[in-house]
Amino acid sequence: MADLIYPKLIGARLRSQLSYRASFAMDFVTQVLAQGYELIVILILFTQINALGGFTKNEVLLMYAFAGAAFGVADLFAGQLDNLPTYIRTGSFDVLLMRPLGTLPQIMCSDIRLRRIGRITGALAVMFYALAQVPIDWSPAKVVLTIVTPMAGAVIYSAVWVVACSVCFWIVEGREFANAVTYGSNAFTSYPINVYSRPLRWLMAFIVPGAFVAYYPSLALLGKQDPLGLPGWVGWTSPLVAALAATVAGFVWRFAIRHYRGTGS
Repeated sequence: MADLIYPKLIGARLRSQLSYRASFAMDFVTQVLAQGYELIVILILFTQINALGGFTKNEVLLMYAFAGAAFGVADLFAGQLDNLPTYIRTGSFDVLLMRPLGTLPQIMCSDIRLRRIGRITGALAVMFYALAQVPIDWSPAKVVLTIVTPMAGAVIYSAVWVVACSVCFWIVEGREFANAVTYGSNAFTSYPINVYSRPLRWLMAFIVPGAFVAYYPSLALLGKQDPLGLPGWVGWTSPLVAALAATVAGFVWRFAIRHYRGTGS
């Protein structure tokens, strides 16, 4: 029965937004432009250089597009977790606990903003362009990888969102920390990870598994060797990393819920 409630909640939320078409159109365009900000930075950067970390402009654009599409989907479904500090501080989270539904799905379904599709659309447009420009020896497996990569990346981003926001159960005003991890991951994954320093690379690429959002899948598609020396099959493991990240996020969330004591408000 609970599984039937969530689609109804999402449907009601989306219908309410589509009823204001002019507002939705403006928000949609704004999100497309917001996604294009990092694109402009990359294009300006490549007016001064020919390659970044051994990758051409179009190869970097492919990584940017994978990362942008994945982040857009994650933001659409998990971005509502940014409101978790407010839920906790005002005592509204206690209301969620009283309902016969999972707390995490309730928050994720609470405020899905359809305008965020604009961010996804902008990233997909760049992805189609980059795929047409870079040399790829296409095969059925690579077609599947191209389709699966943004979805696996969205799961990874969402898992990072859950884990980062879970800190708010102990630090009520932990939003800035959570934003630094989630939005920082998006900026990090838009570029080849070998251009970063070793400490940052290990933190944001492997502890926070941002390298598996775009970098390693792009290497697999392009048939390029990893400058960091990892074997080629690593580029095909993003779905497994996504499943592992989701499992870890689930454990962290349940641990946080078990130790939640309320704010007393």
